[in-house]
Parts: sequence; C-alpha cells; structure tokens
Amino acid sequence: MNKAINLIQDSISKDLSIAVVSHKNPDGDSLGSLIAMGLSLDKLSKNVIFVKPDVIPEDYLFLPALEKMIQLDSLNIDIDLLIVLDSSDPDRLGLNKNLLEISKRIINIDHHISNTNFGDLNIVIPESSSTGEIVFELLSKANFPIDTDIATCIYTAISTDTGRFSYQSVTKNTHLIISELYNYGIDGYEINKNLYQNRSLSRTKLFILAVSNLEFYKDGKVAIAKVTKDMYSKTGAKPDETEGIVEFLRDTEGVEVACLLKELKNNDVKLSVRTKEYVDANKICSFFDGGG
Repeated sequence: MNKAINLIQDSISKDLSIAVVSHKNPDGDSLGSLIAMGLSLDKLSKNVIFVKPDVIPEDYLFLPALEKMIQLDSLNIDIDLLIVLDSSDPDRLGLNKNLLEISKRIINIDHHISNTNFGDLNIVIPESSSTGEIVFELLSKANFPIDTDIATCIYTAISTDTGRFSYQSVTKNTHLIISELYNYGIDGYEINKNLYQNRSLSRTKLFILAVSNLEFYKDGKVAIAKVTKDMYSKTGAKPDETEGIVEFLRDTEGVEVACLLKELKNNDVKLSVRTKEYVDANKICSFFDGGG
C-alpha cells in the first residue's frame, strides 16, 4: 500500500493526469469506492478524471459527484495513472478495458480473491469485506482528504457489499471503519433509506415474478430463479432493478447456493451467484469466465 500511496502522491506533485475507474454493471462497492477515491484526489489535484463505468443503477443516484463522471473516448486522452477499483480482471472493465493500454501506470485495488493482479501495483486484500474498506484505509494512511461526501460513498460501498454487515467477511475492523465514518458527518439513516427503503413498484412486481418461478435442487440446497425480457415488459422494471433477488434466495433456510439467471437484450444470459459458507461462489463464476 505504501508504494501505491507514493505513486499517487508523486503523480499529484507533478500535476499528472489521474483517472479512476471501476467495473461494468456497477454496484454499491464499485461506485462508492470510485467516487470516494476520485473526490479525495480531486481535492489535491486538478487532473482527476472520473470514468463512468456504465449506466448508474437507480439505487445509487443519491450518491454525490455523479455529475463528474464522464464517458471517455480513450483514443483522445492521455492518462498518466489509472486507478482501477473493485475489478478482478481487465474484462470486468467492459468498454473501458482499453484504458489499460493507454495508461502509463496502473494501480489495481480490490478485495476479490480471484483478482489476476493486472496492475503495475496491486492492492488486493481478500480478507477485506469490500473495496470500500481498502479505500478508507488507503486514504487514512496517506492522510488524503475525507469529508462527508467521501465518507457517505465508503459507507455505501461497505454496507452494500456485506449484505448490510451480515456476511462472513465482516470483521471488527469493518465496524471500526463504519464508526470512523460517523466522525465525518454521515447520516447513516438517510443512506440506508436511499439504499434499502426506496424501491419502485415495478421492481417489487419483478421481484414477485422472479420468486414465483423459483426452483430448488439438491434437497433444497440450490435455489435458482430467472428474470426474462418478458418479465421486464410485464412489470415495467429496468434490467438494473434485479438487485436483491439473488440475496433473498440465498437467505432462505437450507439454501447454500442461490442463482439468478437474467436474460439480456442481446439474448445472452447473465448469471449471478451467492453462497453461504460451504461453497465458493468465485469458483462457480470463474468456470463461466466471470466473478468479481
């Protein structure tokens, strides 16, 4: 981590361009980590680029600084330092993958055990509950700025990637970081209301349809549900409104592996997997060239 901090500080002192990016199909950890890192560096340098990873899900439209995010034509820009967050391998960046080719240096920050260490410097800590947890520790250790907006993003990152602090990855350190975030003036109630108590009616209808098609295998240990394009049409829901379905399946008593199959516009199918303690979800996803 010290080498990464030194590289970032050197880039700032030399007024070099720094870009922050995270994976396609963004979630709370990837977006929260990206914005938190970007905002902190933005207070120190005029040359920070917030790269928009994809369409922002409605769950996260309350986050600060979304207006700073831009989609890049990477052929027309020059990046001295690229900071990649919450992405286990280059393919997770989607259309932004080519940024790796035009960036002079790359720092890879992630908590997925499947990370391929594709950066020039890699801060990959599988023991961390989330990338947001790592970002907080890096900013704190480097004495980089943290304010209410940055703390809000980190809280969002950690909360969403730990199932509201219910996963096995949560440790004493996780809760100590959350406690620290309150010192920066976050409103935990307001964040949670935006994240978990603001679901649209169409999303609820989609949830009901998906669960009604639920099938169990292996004596109830495996639960599989599907979301089809027809279900989107019937409910008026958007493709990014499937958040929470697979977690609900996993939380069912006796279920060890929960899967959600989502039909995409191009007729591809996206598989989301959640597991409990006996099965490694990363191994399942890596079999299909996914994960992270």
